[in-house]
Amino acid sequence: MRKILSLLCFTALTATAPALADAGPKTDTVVLVTIDGLRWQEVFRGIDPAYMEGEKYLAHPKHVDGFKNDFDAASKDERRTKLMPFLWGKVAKEGQLYGNRDKGSEAALTNPYHFSYPGYNEILTGIPDPRIDSNDSVPNPNRTVLEWLNGKPENKGKIAAFGSWDAFDAIVNEERAGVLVNSGFDAYAGKSGDKEAVQLNRVQAMTYSPWTEERLDSFTMEFARKALKDDKQRFVYIALGDTDEFAHAGQYDEYARAAHRADTFLGELWSFLQSDTRYKGRTTLIVTVDHGRGSEKLEDFRHHGRFPWTLEDGTEIITDFKGDDQVWMAVIGPDSPVMGEISGGEKVTLSQLAATSARFLGYKDYASDHKELKAGAPIETMLGGK
Repeated sequence: MRKILSLLCFTALTATAPALADAGPKTDTVVLVTIDGLRWQEVFRGIDPAYMEGEKYLAHPKHVDGFKNDFDAASKDERRTKLMPFLWGKVAKEGQLYGNRDKGSEAALTNPYHFSYPGYNEILTGIPDPRIDSNDSVPNPNRTVLEWLNGKPENKGKIAAFGSWDAFDAIVNEERAGVLVNSGFDAYAGKSGDKEAVQLNRVQAMTYSPWTEERLDSFTMEFARKALKDDKQRFVYIALGDTDEFAHAGQYDEYARAAHRADTFLGELWSFLQSDTRYKGRTTLIVTVDHGRGSEKLEDFRHHGRFPWTLEDGTEIITDFKGDDQVWMAVIGPDSPVMGEISGGEKVTLSQLAATSARFLGYKDYASDHKELKAGAPIETMLGGK
């Protein structure tokens, strides 16, 4: 599916470093998680009951009663809690949630293309770069926040990325960045004699994936959690992708179940981080998405992205799906004031998350260091004045 999109668009530390804040934050580890293409509508309203009518958008129409029982309810608040119980049971009570447009909270991407590689580049670099105009696995010309952080001596070897999609080697530019990137069907490079790593790799190798360029999210999350467990990390990026693949396939029920699994993974990850003395009370978790999805018609949940397209009569148009620039984000951690679900307020963008992540770790100069490329400034409400 990602190759098709590509063709369509032509396709803790001691505060000794000078860049560290004088009065640093409590956070010394940031975990950034993206859930590919999960719409704000499902996050804030729960599943849309309209997709339950008929069989067109269901992978398993015979199981529709079970799907309704799991995720449908009389109100949107009940539906969203059923879909993402960790987000609404924990983050909404102890953190912050942005992007509910029903309450005037706007979160958006700023790149012109509204699909994955441009979105991930924007998140990880803060730069909505028009040169990133396809999903081809071309090494990123921009330095991501992972590469920038890894360039600090105190962070060396404590930065890592885990992605379900195999393009993350290129998006992070692993070779130039010197950062560990485990993506696609990569095995986990555990230490010699690591039985847990051997077993994880064996199960991954023996498990069927419906996709050629992307493994199942369960492996991505388990590998990331193992890296956090094995070694004290400063910044870990985790990119989940099942939601996008099932949505492109037109399987609304599987798209929703993938979102529910992602929420379960987040809950388990947060529980681990709060049970480990290296991370408890010292870790900030940020969650967001790389793009939205169309929302004007029921069919549009399958689609996103702005592409040049030539009709049979030779007319050239730009394919556009209304709403696919609308995103959402969440944060929970020791430096973020408890604000819950944000109403109104200033618009926030994906381009601000790289500098925000760096600021959580005590670095104030990420945006200014990328000033010529117009990297987004930190989201101050997330930081609570830090």
